[in-house]
Amino acid sequence: MGIHVIKMPDLGEGIAEVEVVAWHVQPGDVVKEDQVLADVMTDKATVEIPSPVAGTITSLGGAIGQSLAVGAELIRLEVEGAGNLKDGAAKAVQEPVKTAAATAPAEEVAEPQLEAVATSEASAPAPAGAPAPAARPGPRPAPAPKGAPQLRAEGEKPLAPPAVRQRAWDLGVELQFVAGSGPLGRITHADLDAHVEGRRGAANGGSDERYAEQHGEHATQIIGLRRKIAEKMQDAKRHIPHFTYVEEVDVTELEALRIQLNARYGAERGKLTLLPLLMRAVVLALRSYPMMSARYDDDKNLLTTYDAAHIGIAAQTDNGLMVPVVRHAESRDPWSSAAEIARLAEAARTGKATRDELTGSTITITSLGALGGIVTTPVINRPEVAIVGVNRIVDRPVIRDGAMVARKMMNLSSSFDHRVIDGMVAAQFVQAIRGYLEFPATLFVE
Repeated sequence: MGIHVIKMPDLGEGIAEVEVVAWHVQPGDVVKEDQVLADVMTDKATVEIPSPVAGTITSLGGAIGQSLAVGAELIRLEVEGAGNLKDGAAKAVQEPVKTAAATAPAEEVAEPQLEAVATSEASAPAPAGAPAPAARPGPRPAPAPKGAPQLRAEGEKPLAPPAVRQRAWDLGVELQFVAGSGPLGRITHADLDAHVEGRRGAANGGSDERYAEQHGEHATQIIGLRRKIAEKMQDAKRHIPHFTYVEEVDVTELEALRIQLNARYGAERGKLTLLPLLMRAVVLALRSYPMMSARYDDDKNLLTTYDAAHIGIAAQTDNGLMVPVVRHAESRDPWSSAAEIARLAEAARTGKATRDELTGSTITITSLGALGGIVTTPVINRPEVAIVGVNRIVDRPVIRDGAMVARKMMNLSSSFDHRVIDGMVAAQFVQAIRGYLEFPATLFVE
């Protein structure tokens, strides 16, 4: 028998490290060749790591949420034959890292994104050197009710840890009248809960779980895609001075045209939503405002504009927010755009989107669909300089030719990098999009 060490492979140009987001095996498992061992994340793409050999897992190289450099030890197996561990190397290898996947039940390991840990105040130790609760300002405990049982001799102080005393102070409970179940009558959190529940039950004429106090705390380790999203959003807000411009658009004629197109061409070309029509409007507006299809390099102070319109479509998936990219949207008609959006959305939803499909956008469109609200303040997809946000369509009363009529109205909430995009230019760009949407025939003649 020998030892075979699987190292983190090189997953693409510019990738120096990855994050472990899921283990599919545990020490002691027997695996086959090509069996998936782990999921790792690079930027926003999740990659499965298969086993090149058959063998028995002896150790895992990192915990879920840990970053591993390319070339670092990922996993170790016992295999038939000599293995690939050189003579003498075994002595130099440190003890394997004890991972959450190695000790957690299988159903916990199966969740690649969030690792939740439940705690409660009952198990939380009091901080060392905590100040005496009596010194804390706030409402004083309620006086003991008349006729309440005297659980302790007069002058005898109740025994309770600082954390219990703190809670009692916050709840307005006099510990003198709380029965203790701990050693020497020490009062625990459970004793305090029982006292409060009994007092509430007496006030309500009986217990009612609908109004029971809750004291649980739930800590969630942010890992995987959720952590990548958090880092990207924080990075964008830290570096980019956002300027958001909101404009109201009358999409009554656009919706009527969309319905007609679907009725006439839907069976052979596919159904159109609003999004591919909006994409076409953005493409046409970019002809007059090419600085919007751009990427800004902070370090070099270099703004690169692109003749191509590589439009990112912010998509919510079960694993979090992703931005698949419709490349060369300028060369696509609305039906081609719709088909590509559907393909990319499915790839993102199933976790099969490639790195190339999730990078390289020059401007982004974001929409919350029917939940789009009235106004949003989209965060720019750095290093881009503009993002167009779509709000929901609603019927509103509008004055037209002196008469009040019902029209289908929609707001566009768009954000811009104020370092390179002036407010007037941003407004003109949005007005250009509005013009194409309010006169939708122009989408097909320019």
